Amino acid sequence: MFARRSVLTLAAAGLLALGLSAPHALAEDRLSVITTTGMIADAARQVGGDLVDVTALMGPGIDPHAYRQTRTDIAALTRADLVLWHGLYLEAQMEEFFADLSRSRTVVAVAEALPQDRLRGHDDYEGKFDPHVWMDPDLWTLVVREVQRALTDARPDAAATFAANAEAHVAEIARLAAYSTASLEQVPQAARVLLTAHDAFGYFGQAYGFEVLGIQGISTESEAGLNRIAELVDLLVARDVKAVFVESSVSDRNIRALIEGAAAKDHEVTIGGELFSDAMGPDGTYEATWIGMIDHNVTTIAGALGADVPPRGMDGRLAAGS
Repeated sequence: MFARRSVLTLAAAGLLALGLSAPHALAEDRLSVITTTGMIADAARQVGGDLVDVTALMGPGIDPHAYRQTRTDIAALTRADLVLWHGLYLEAQMEEFFADLSRSRTVVAVAEALPQDRLRGHDDYEGKFDPHVWMDPDLWTLVVREVQRALTDARPDAAATFAANAEAHVAEIARLAAYSTASLEQVPQAARVLLTAHDAFGYFGQAYGFEVLGIQGISTESEAGLNRIAELVDLLVARDVKAVFVESSVSDRNIRALIEGAAAKDHEVTIGGELFSDAMGPDGTYEATWIGMIDHNVTTIAGALGADVPPRGMDGRLAAGS
């Protein structure tokens, strides 16, 4: 393991050295932006519009907690005009690399700009915070504003365009927040228990008044022991919880163990649907946008827990059966 890590470190250092030349210029002077997650990529596209060329390193179903940069990633990052990553220890395996890259490229951790008094503490790492801020539209609006700031710093001549695009996107976020509130308020108080594979929905719970339980902690790197599974089975039975949720970027093994454990105690629990937690939907779909991702999650959760919601979401754009 040490030898392999040393080889990767040397390779990264070599590619970073090659990247010390001027940033790569694209046709028509579009700003080349590389992001880690799809959520940040979507924010950059919404704000940047036709003036940016955006690539996300992590696609659908990819877990950012465990992701490590590849040689291809390093080559792309060293040629970008602007690198946007999340921060708050989401990309834990890449933090040292980004610190090195920041010596030669503009690298911005967009969620690090959030006020700390708005953040949840991290249950696995003292002094760090829950990174899943995209689950709360109000917090995500602040991230979008930080993306706007980073793009404007990189292209001051386009400040007016970025500002207009950001205003339009923030208005859409507010409209989605209103739909989310109206939908989730219909869920009976006793049914407002959201149990998922890992603790990615804490900000969602704070925003909409749900008790959120994850089998694993905030990071998918944390382990879920047999005692934790047994505790949650007892909770499902005692609270008469009828539905639990799987995540697109996390194995459903532990969720299915919960369902089997509840069944052994004569309590039936179903899978209420698949949620997008750390990654968005398939490329090219509505669910591959931040608006579509949250619309899907809200509609799925509310519908499974007793609310009367349109099956295809806020504007009828969700995939059938999603």
